[in-house]
This record gives sequence, C-alpha cells and structure tokens, in this order.
Amino acid sequence: MNRGYAYALLSAFLFGLNGSVAKVVLAAGITAAQLTFLRVLTTCVIAGLALLFTHRSGFRLTPRHAVGMLALGLLGVSGLQFFYATAITMLPVGITLLIEYTSVLMVALIAFFAFREAVRPRLWLALGLVLAGLAVVSHIWASQLSSSGVAFAFGAALCYTAYFLVGERAVGATSPLVVSFWSMLAATIFWAFFSGWWQLDLTALGAPVSLSDNLAQLNPPLWLPLLWTLTMGSFAPFYLSFLALKHLPATAAGIVGTSEVIFAFIVAWLWLNETLDVVQILGVIVVMLGIGVAQTARQDHALDLSLATQELSLGALRDPELPPQVSRR
Repeated sequence: MNRGYAYALLSAFLFGLNGSVAKVVLAAGITAAQLTFLRVLTTCVIAGLALLFTHRSGFRLTPRHAVGMLALGLLGVSGLQFFYATAITMLPVGITLLIEYTSVLMVALIAFFAFREAVRPRLWLALGLVLAGLAVVSHIWASQLSSSGVAFAFGAALCYTAYFLVGERAVGATSPLVVSFWSMLAATIFWAFFSGWWQLDLTALGAPVSLSDNLAQLNPPLWLPLLWTLTMGSFAPFYLSFLALKHLPATAAGIVGTSEVIFAFIVAWLWLNETLDVVQILGVIVVMLGIGVAQTARQDHALDLSLATQELSLGALRDPELPPQVSRR
C-alpha cells in the first residue's frame, strides 16, 4: 500500500513539474500545436513498441472500438494537450491545472444530468466550493487573469471530461495499453496535418535556451527540456500512475493525484516566481476541497480521478500502459 502512494505521489510531482518545463519549451518558439504533436507521437511510438513485443493482437480493432478510440484521441488527447499548452502561455501553471481539474466536477454533473446516474447530494456542495474557490483564485472582481487563458483552461477541462467519460468505457472493453496506442495514434494523425511540425527549425533544438527567472543562469540546449517533456513529463508519470493502481484503490490513487496542482504551484513559485496572495491560497484550498468532494459524489461507476492522474494523455499524455483517463498534460 505504501508503495502505491509513493508511485502516485511521484507521478503527480512529475506532472506538476512538467508544466513549468513545458512553459520554457513554448517560450523558446515551439508552438502549442507542435508540442502536442511531439508528445502524442512519442507516447504512440512507445505504446506501439510495447504492443509489438507483448500484445500483438492489440493491433486489431473492431469498427465499434475504432469510433471510441477516434473520439478519445481527438477530444481527450488532442484537445486536452492543445488547450493546456496554450493556456499555460497566458496563465500561471498552477491556476491552469486548477481550472483543468474542474473536469472531475463536470464528469459528476454529466453523469447525473445526461446518464441519470445516482449521485450523492454532496455534488452540489462540491459545485459551490469549486465555483467560489475559482472566483477567489482568479480575483474575478479585479479581472487580473487573461480571459483568453481562462477560456483555454476551461477548454482543457472540457476535453479532460471527454477523456474521462470515453476513456472509462474504452478501458472497460480492452487493455489500457491498447487504448493508449490507438487513441494516441488518432491524435498523432490529426496533429500531423494541423500542428505545423514541418515548420520546426531543427537547428534551433541545439540552440541554448534560458530556463528563465530563478534559473535564468542556466542555458541548456532546447532539445534537453523538450526531451524531458516528452519522456519524464509524459511517459514516466503515466506509467507511475498505472503502477499506483496495482497497489491502491482507484479512489485513493485519484485523491493523491490531485496533489499535482499543489506541486505545480510550488514548482512554478520556486522556479518561475509565479506567486499567489493569501486570499488566492485560500481559494486554492477551497477548490481542492470541492474537487475532493466531487470525486466521491458518484455512487456507482465511480470515475476514479486516478484515471485522470494515470492518463492524460493526452496529454496526453502519459504512459502506454495507462488507462486513458489521463493526460496532460
């Protein structure tokens, strides 16, 4: 059990750290669409190689499952990674993740209104806490945050919601590795046409890039932080979250996974000088409390947020063996 918590915490830390690393990569000139393409491509290749050596039958897909994989790849993976990458160019990393994780609440609301699933009354308490907390964090009365950034962050939350709902059913029908490969393949094909990857200046990958702010004295070649984002920021945390599920109940792993938001705030504060005032910190606590309450609101079919921490894949992407309930990021 302790090992499971260690896996989940390390996964959340790597995801939280990756937001700041990705921000450096984006500031160096790689676009959000290009970074999304590289992330999904990398994860697709890793998942494909794993299938090749361990589960070749996974390369066969029925038409019905293909539709689900397409929806998951285009919305849950492509959309999530793109909106998140764009949002962090306009907003602090921690606030972006905070808004993105409202997807947990959206899933519960959709389960209640669209699928008529039974939910506990605490769902409405969660809704009030999240809305109130976000209003405080964003200083809505002063309009201090970029409205475009907030819109992109909520776009990421909507895509994360699709990722949860579609991924939950996909993983129930086949293995997480198969779902990961096919969803990432769909996302890779989509962004191959729309990411502008062919405009990447490969010579720029060797150029020094400032890590900015408190690490401005460090100037590694661009390919180094990019490589970190593609591996330690995508594949590794997804794999660790999958390992966590071997030792922890999904609900427990999911609750631990929300610590990604806290890690993101801490890393961005120490590295990028992204700070919050006391009132905003209280708002973060209220939102996190609301998310935690929302995670336990679904009585049946509970959509473990660990799905979120495991996957995303999207993006996004997080490990070949991870159930597509994740992500990002």
